[in-house]
Amino acid sequence: MNRLLSLLLITLSAMAASAGSIKWHSADSLPLLGKAVDDASTSSRFQRLPDSLEHKVKRPVLFGLGRHSAGMAIRFTSDSPEIHARWKSRFKSIMDHMTPTGTRGLDLYVMLPDSSWTFAQTARPDLASHTTETCVISNMPAGQHEYLLYLSLYDAVDSLYIGVPREYSLTAPAINHPRAEAPIVYYGTSLVHGGCVNRPGMAHTNILRRRLDRDVINLGFGGNGQLDLEIADVIAAVKDPSLVILDFVPNCSSAQIDTLMIPFVDKIRAAHPSVPILFVECLPHPRCRFDNVMKAAVERHNAMMRRRYDDLTERYDHLYYMPTADIFGDDNEHTVDALHLTDMGALRFADAMEPVIREILAKE
Repeated sequence: MNRLLSLLLITLSAMAASAGSIKWHSADSLPLLGKAVDDASTSSRFQRLPDSLEHKVKRPVLFGLGRHSAGMAIRFTSDSPEIHARWKSRFKSIMDHMTPTGTRGLDLYVMLPDSSWTFAQTARPDLASHTTETCVISNMPAGQHEYLLYLSLYDAVDSLYIGVPREYSLTAPAINHPRAEAPIVYYGTSLVHGGCVNRPGMAHTNILRRRLDRDVINLGFGGNGQLDLEIADVIAAVKDPSLVILDFVPNCSSAQIDTLMIPFVDKIRAAHPSVPILFVECLPHPRCRFDNVMKAAVERHNAMMRRRYDDLTERYDHLYYMPTADIFGDDNEHTVDALHLTDMGALRFADAMEPVIREILAKE
């Protein structure tokens, strides 16, 4: 018994010594990708909408979703063989169709010698607590490594610290990659928000950021991509975007598209008169194959967007339209619930969007 107690005390002492040897670095001091507004406008750095909108938007849930850190990522470099993370999730979100690693986890990528990014490890959230502290990865090869740490998709990261043993360094990245300048701004629904991939790096907006070497600002709001004009103001305030993508149809009625789409675009065009805007049709949900009511609604909403798009082309240049009927193939295997994307669905979506975006950017 005494021997077991001694072994336990030795183990606890080693754990305490190890924990004490970690130096924690606030992510507030590191470069942040994926944010549309200035840090000074938000009470949390990892918040997508400014505090000033809290009582201006018509639906309080929209501002709550704007607190989510979807699409945000921290860049840093370190020579440490292990990377630790400690973060606080405001809402402790749990959903019945999305993994906790996707809703509340973090996702670590490392840069390869050819400057491409590859997945390294996921930081799993503590389901019993708002705060998680964990070793994300260990036993890394010696030398400096560039890291990209994706934040939670469907929760608000209130604070984030990255830890390494005290004898190692953690600093700002050595290179600007993905490029922060001339970001793509992507507005939409839960599919843009990240529902319902297994981990943050698999959201199609995050896949596109890695592939295009360009920041992508995620303004997807689950169930609430309803052409709120306050969000158009947020898009209008983004400095020098290279492309604006509007992917709102799944959350809108035909009446909303009819009455709000043109005023929404007018606000963006007033600030960005020559920035290209890409309109994306509603994705072909598997439910539409067997649910005739939903199929008719999707066709009706897409048709309304096409009519308003045609109206806009008479007033503005640099507008583009993306049909989506054939982008997922015909196996019906790309969603978790016949609506929201799995990792495979997000990958297929990114595969379809990448050449369209590249062609627009090359043309413009």
